[in-house]
Amino acid sequence: QVQLVESGGGLVQAGGSLRLSCAASGSFVSLATMAWYRQAPGKQRELVASISDSGTTNYLDPVKGRFTIARDNAKNTVFLQMNSLKPEDTGVYYCHRRTTSGYVNWGQGTQVTVSS
Repeated sequence: QVQLVESGGGLVQAGGSLRLSCAASGSFVSLATMAWYRQAPGKQRELVASISDSGTTNYLDPVKGRFTIARDNAKNTVFLQMNSLKPEDTGVYYCHRRTTSGYVNWGQGTQVTVSS
Protein backbone atom coordinates (compact mmCIF):
# COMPACT_ATOMS: atom_id res chain seq x y z
CA GLN A 1 0.00 0.00 0.00
CA VAL A 2 1.40 3.35 -1.05
CA GLN A 3 1.38 6.16 1.47
CA LEU A 4 2.46 9.76 1.02
CA VAL A 5 2.95 11.82 4.16
CA GLU A 6 3.48 15.57 3.90
CA SER A 7 5.07 17.79 6.51
CA GLY A 8 6.60 21.22 6.81
CA GLY A 9 3.61 23.47 6.40
CA GLY A 10 2.89 26.35 8.73
CA LEU A 11 2.39 30.06 9.13
CA VAL A 12 4.99 32.42 7.68
CA GLN A 13 5.19 36.10 6.87
CA ALA A 14 5.33 37.31 3.31
CA GLY A 15 8.87 37.06 1.99
CA GLY A 16 9.64 34.08 4.18
CA SER A 17 10.46 30.49 3.30
CA LEU A 18 9.15 27.02 3.99
CA ARG A 19 10.27 23.58 2.92
CA LEU A 20 7.64 20.91 2.44
CA SER A 21 8.49 17.23 2.58
CA CYS A 22 6.64 14.24 1.18
CA ALA A 23 7.80 10.90 2.51
CA ALA A 24 6.70 7.91 0.49
CA SER A 25 6.26 4.34 1.68
CA GLY A 26 5.30 1.34 -0.36
CA SER A 27 6.76 2.86 -3.51
CA PHE A 28 9.87 4.52 -4.89
CA VAL A 29 9.71 8.23 -5.68
CA SER A 30 12.36 7.68 -8.32
CA LEU A 31 10.04 5.48 -10.37
CA ALA A 32 7.13 7.88 -10.72
CA THR A 33 6.30 11.47 -11.50
CA MET A 34 6.00 13.26 -8.18
CA ALA A 35 4.23 16.56 -7.84
CA TRP A 36 2.92 19.18 -5.47
CA TYR A 37 -0.57 20.59 -5.86
CA ARG A 38 -2.23 23.30 -3.84
CA GLN A 39 -5.77 24.33 -3.16
CA ALA A 40 -6.73 27.75 -1.87
CA PRO A 41 -10.12 28.34 -0.22
CA GLY A 42 -12.84 28.54 -2.84
CA LYS A 43 -10.49 27.65 -5.67
CA GLN A 44 -9.69 24.58 -7.68
CA ARG A 45 -6.69 22.46 -6.90
CA GLU A 46 -3.75 23.41 -9.13
CA LEU A 47 -0.45 21.83 -10.04
CA VAL A 48 2.43 23.77 -8.52
CA ALA A 49 5.48 21.73 -9.45
CA SER A 50 6.39 18.28 -10.71
CA ILE A 51 9.47 16.13 -11.20
CA SER A 52 9.49 13.16 -13.54
CA ASP A 53 11.29 9.88 -13.04
CA SER A 54 14.00 11.22 -15.36
CA GLY A 55 14.35 14.40 -13.30
CA THR A 56 12.54 16.81 -15.57
CA THR A 57 10.87 19.57 -13.57
CA ASN A 58 7.93 21.83 -14.35
CA TYR A 59 6.49 24.75 -12.45
CA LEU A 60 3.37 26.83 -12.34
CA ASP A 61 4.28 30.23 -13.82
CA PRO A 62 3.63 32.30 -10.65
CA VAL A 63 6.08 30.19 -8.62
CA LYS A 64 8.90 29.99 -11.16
CA GLY A 65 12.12 31.30 -9.66
CA ARG A 66 10.73 31.05 -6.12
CA PHE A 67 9.89 27.35 -5.65
CA THR A 68 12.14 24.35 -6.25
CA ILE A 69 11.05 20.72 -6.35
CA ALA A 70 13.66 18.10 -5.59
CA ARG A 71 13.86 14.41 -4.87
CA ASP A 72 16.07 12.48 -2.45
CA ASN A 73 16.00 8.89 -3.64
CA ALA A 74 17.95 7.60 -0.64
CA LYS A 75 15.30 9.01 1.70
CA ASN A 76 12.46 8.25 -0.72
CA THR A 77 11.26 11.80 -0.17
CA VAL A 78 10.26 14.71 -2.37
CA PHE A 79 10.73 18.29 -1.25
CA LEU A 80 9.28 21.63 -2.22
CA GLN A 81 11.47 24.56 -1.23
CA MET A 82 9.37 27.71 -1.21
CA ASN A 83 11.11 31.09 -1.02
CA SER A 84 9.82 34.66 -1.24
CA LEU A 85 6.39 33.47 -0.21
CA LYS A 86 3.39 35.63 -1.00
CA PRO A 87 -0.10 35.69 0.55
CA GLU A 88 -1.47 34.20 -2.68
CA ASP A 89 0.62 31.08 -2.01
CA THR A 90 -1.67 30.28 0.89
CA GLY A 91 -3.47 26.97 0.65
CA VAL A 92 -3.36 23.28 1.40
CA TYR A 93 -0.44 21.64 -0.36
CA TYR A 94 -0.80 18.03 -1.47
CA CYS A 95 1.83 15.54 -2.54
CA HIS A 96 0.90 13.55 -5.64
CA ARG A 97 2.35 10.46 -7.26
CA ARG A 98 1.57 9.15 -10.72
CA THR A 99 3.14 6.07 -12.27
CA THR A 100 3.61 5.41 -15.99
CA SER A 101 0.78 2.88 -15.66
CA GLY A 102 -1.54 5.63 -14.51
CA TYR A 103 -1.79 4.79 -10.81
CA VAL A 104 -2.29 7.88 -8.70
CA ASN A 105 -1.82 8.53 -5.00
CA TRP A 106 -2.42 11.62 -2.91
CA GLY A 107 -1.14 12.69 0.46
CA GLN A 108 -3.38 14.12 3.16
CA GLY A 109 -2.19 17.69 2.64
CA THR A 110 -0.37 20.27 4.72
CA GLN A 111 -1.54 23.81 5.35
CA VAL A 112 0.58 26.76 4.25
CA THR A 113 -0.49 30.21 5.38
CA VAL A 114 1.37 33.33 4.30
CA SER A 115 0.47 36.51 6.16
CA SER A 116 0.87 39.94 4.62
